[in-house]
Amino acid sequence: MTRQETDMARALRADAERSVRAILEAAERVLAQDANAPMEQIAEAAGLTRITVHRRFANRQALLEALTVSAKEQLIDAIEDARPDAAPALVALYRVTANVLRVKSNWRFTLSHTNAHSEAAAALWAEIDGHTRELLSRAQREGLLAPDADLDWTRQVYYALLGEALDRPGADADPAAQDSDMLATLVIDTLLHGAGPRG
Repeated sequence: MTRQETDMARALRADAERSVRAILEAAERVLAQDANAPMEQIAEAAGLTRITVHRRFANRQALLEALTVSAKEQLIDAIEDARPDAAPALVALYRVTANVLRVKSNWRFTLSHTNAHSEAAAALWAEIDGHTRELLSRAQREGLLAPDADLDWTRQVYYALLGEALDRPGADADPAAQDSDMLATLVIDTLLHGAGPRG
């Protein structure tokens, strides 16, 4: 392959990646407003033709699966960007939680959508869950959680708190209430201390 052909192939790949990213971002916006919106509406929101969208995604199910995989890949990136192994468990919990909340706030529809679980999405979820298990185990070893705390239950509560943090009553009317760092503090304080008085 000549240099010119290599450059052309690279440009075509970059163009395809931009199209896919535009489609996925448009799909998240459109489906958050109307979960039954047709592919044509997603194409219009992405600024692309319906044919281009169908070239990238054969059908609606393929698009939903790609959305799920993309959002979960971003969650993994968010966890790894927090460098949880390079800090004490408490710092790591705050960093990971803030980063995850940022991703979840941008992909609310996709990450709450339960009908598109491909094999790839399931594998990514297992990786995310593994990171969470390891972080909570470290928190227990470092004394943040009781030695006899049920870590499966604690993990389940942590996931529930992440969801509830983004859906606080009145949060839509107060943009400051959606600040990821503030919400991370709320989640971790509630996870570690509950609503009882601090000792």
